[in-house]
Amino acid sequence: MRLTALAAALLCGSALAAPLPAAAQVFRWANDGDVNSMDPYTRNETFLLAFNSHIYEPLVRRNRQMEPEPALAERWEQPSPTVWRFHLRRGVRFTDGTPFTADDVVFSVQRARGPGSQLNANFATVKEVRKIDDHTVEFETVEPNPIFAREIATVGMMSRTWAERNNAVRPADLTTREENFATRNAMGTGPFRLVSREPDRRTVLERNPTWWDTPTHNIERAELNIIANDATRVAALLSGEVDFVYTVPPQDVERISRSQGVRTIQGPELRTIYLGMDQSRAELLKSDVKGRNPFQDVRVRRAIYQAIDVNAIQRTVMRGQSRPTGLMWGPGVNGFVEADDRRLPLDLDASRKLLAEAGYPNGFGVTLDCPNDRYVNDEAICTAVVAMLARIGVRVTLAAQTRARFFAEVNSPRYNTSFYLLGWTPATADAHNALFNLLGTRDGTRGVFNNGGYSNPRLDALIGRIGVETDAAKRQAMISETAAIVRDDVAYIPLHQQQIVWAARANVEIAQTADNYIQLRFARMQGR
Repeated sequence: MRLTALAAALLCGSALAAPLPAAAQVFRWANDGDVNSMDPYTRNETFLLAFNSHIYEPLVRRNRQMEPEPALAERWEQPSPTVWRFHLRRGVRFTDGTPFTADDVVFSVQRARGPGSQLNANFATVKEVRKIDDHTVEFETVEPNPIFAREIATVGMMSRTWAERNNAVRPADLTTREENFATRNAMGTGPFRLVSREPDRRTVLERNPTWWDTPTHNIERAELNIIANDATRVAALLSGEVDFVYTVPPQDVERISRSQGVRTIQGPELRTIYLGMDQSRAELLKSDVKGRNPFQDVRVRRAIYQAIDVNAIQRTVMRGQSRPTGLMWGPGVNGFVEADDRRLPLDLDASRKLLAEAGYPNGFGVTLDCPNDRYVNDEAICTAVVAMLARIGVRVTLAAQTRARFFAEVNSPRYNTSFYLLGWTPATADAHNALFNLLGTRDGTRGVFNNGGYSNPRLDALIGRIGVETDAAKRQAMISETAAIVRDDVAYIPLHQQQIVWAARANVEIAQTADNYIQLRFARMQGR
């Protein structure tokens, strides 16, 4: 008997929900990796934040053009340069029927800033959050913050009552594989509600009939199915067994484009893919070099950088669906200037010479930590890097893992990595977000995702000034100055901005935004 693509997926640990009556609009979609948690604060990762935004809503959300617009706050103003006052939307209820109030906002912010959360940087400038009345809250910042409304657009509000009742007053720490009630359960104010959760298999959402907003979507139920195998996932789309694929393998884009009844949806993504190096430890955790850390020498970092051929990666691994870059932020991000986007030249001879000057004439060995289900062709990128670095004598052992294991390793409080591949989307669509999170010296709030521990006091000072500067020209000049520092120091090795490639059946209408958020509130399906 011939197995369908979804039957094959079921045998591999994936499954689909039981069908609804034919009249209902069911949006069936597939991805290669899972959300990992229903808790909206537990990981600062695009796919998790995007999925949970169907359930949990922020005070300020983004529209189709990625501009801030009212959500749970119907309006806001600044009584002073350091005070933001938000007037909450009246009549909003959580799906258990309890009203949404200022108490929930204060609780949510405190929870997002507390232990286990990876969203504390969103409130880094906040001195105090206070309830004025049931429908008014104020945020007081330490200094003026011109982009505060953008910074909170990814932080969904939770119910204080629900969290307290279910012993989920703080996020479970995914880096230690911890769980609590909010890990597998959810209850928000958003356009959808969670009805079933099977980690690494299937998660089902249904339309929230009491949503405060006027729906433009016509989705009654949305079924996320984890189909790890690329060929099986694409086959499910082509056969009509799923309606949408979030992660499309580059090698299948042309095939999908030529197929009847399906199409690809492509656009530039704000995410930058990059390599990071541990520059903080006296001795690397995962290397054959003992008693010292090669990556603390800028000559070694430069040697690694100049041995990586990003154009070859674009051509052979990404099939042209990437934009090679020399910056940690790309087009579409406020602060991007084309003139700043310059890479160090590819030069193997110079790399070998630099290694010899640094005391490694025969190279050295190191482990490269890499996800295999998070970014487009992530493991293949890492495999290409391994081969490229072998040409200069750097012996790289590839450790590719699923996103859950990978993030638990490299994003743990101890940053258990020596050399790693990651991606970053500035949540505010502003360069300061990348600078503050990835390049600032770690202090518990700033630099939380600075996994390699890079530190530069001059850069820290600029990051602080950029965060409060309201003069656009002065601010841009400082951002350009940081770009030069980061490149000269080889703080990271930027590779490319990846292209967003989704694929859908012809009857699916969906908006694609540069943050790679799938937003079902913008989706519509025609009759099957």
